[in-house]
Amino acid sequence: MSTLLTGLGIDRPILAAPMAGGPSTPALVAAAARAGGLGFLAGGYKSAQALAGQIHAVEAEGASFGVNLFVRNPVPISPEEYGRYAHELGEEAGRYGLTLPDAAPLDDDDHWSEKIELLKAHPVPWVSFTFGIPDGDVITSLRRAGTTVLQCVTTADEARRAADAGADALIVQAPAAGGHSATLTPDRPLAPAALPDLIAAVRRATALPTVATGGIAAPTDVADVLRAGADAAMVGTALLRTDESGASAPHKAALADPAFDSTVLTRAFTGRPARALRNHFTDRYSDRAPAGYPALHHLTSGLRKAATAAGDTRLIHLWAGTGYREARIEPVFRTVERLTSRL
Repeated sequence: MSTLLTGLGIDRPILAAPMAGGPSTPALVAAAARAGGLGFLAGGYKSAQALAGQIHAVEAEGASFGVNLFVRNPVPISPEEYGRYAHELGEEAGRYGLTLPDAAPLDDDDHWSEKIELLKAHPVPWVSFTFGIPDGDVITSLRRAGTTVLQCVTTADEARRAADAGADALIVQAPAAGGHSATLTPDRPLAPAALPDLIAAVRRATALPTVATGGIAAPTDVADVLRAGADAAMVGTALLRTDESGASAPHKAALADPAFDSTVLTRAFTGRPARALRNHFTDRYSDRAPAGYPALHHLTSGLRKAATAAGDTRLIHLWAGTGYREARIEPVFRTVERLTSRL
């Protein structure tokens, strides 16, 4: 077993990815630990108080776990482009009696300082960072508190930058991953890369331990990335339909619906590249959406919530990796057992 995983009670080199917006419940994270792996709470899009409550819930189960935070790395957008896109979405919003906030782009830091202070005062075993690399003093303070710091990267160059910043380990994400890409340059197209090849490239660039993620959905996928040199595999989409998942009912159903036959990379929902099931929204707006994060996330948030409440999968952000058909209705432990069955 890799030294990265020692001391955490991990029997299987499989991690549950942080999935912001609801799927990564404390129950899912604790279940991943009971199955011999480790799970991450998704700290994105929630307050420090809400995150503290979820940390307490997982700790009460005696589980090893991690927390993921979004690092502020905004993609600027002009008021004109923002207003144009808000106007184009007006017809969709009107279906639910919504008026989109088109006056000015909304920017925020996702309660960054408060959540960092929480994790410094109440250390957890692992903390991972996505979207950007935090300042060195943040990494140093967390490490001094006894936390292992992991950085999400999508290229060998990003891996070198993370190593220089002081990260203990890397989460290496291929573009096949569901949800947002962890790219540090979200205004640029994602370069195609098979996950085993990406792991090999990162291993040549740095000696840090690596966790592989992005499109892992079958036992052969786990075996392949470990063979390529990863210390562990991380899965997200494969867990979306599990009993412990907090994904919405329409999202879970869409993953198995033959009508949704492919995934696409799109910035239509949030202004940042993310992989989702192809639907009406991605077809109509992917080519029209400007880059602009978190402004577009806030712009479309109310519309997406209304569509989810109505079960309107035409307009929901149905995040999914390329292996989404392997997601099954079953307890987390069965998914973990199945994915590690060839090790």
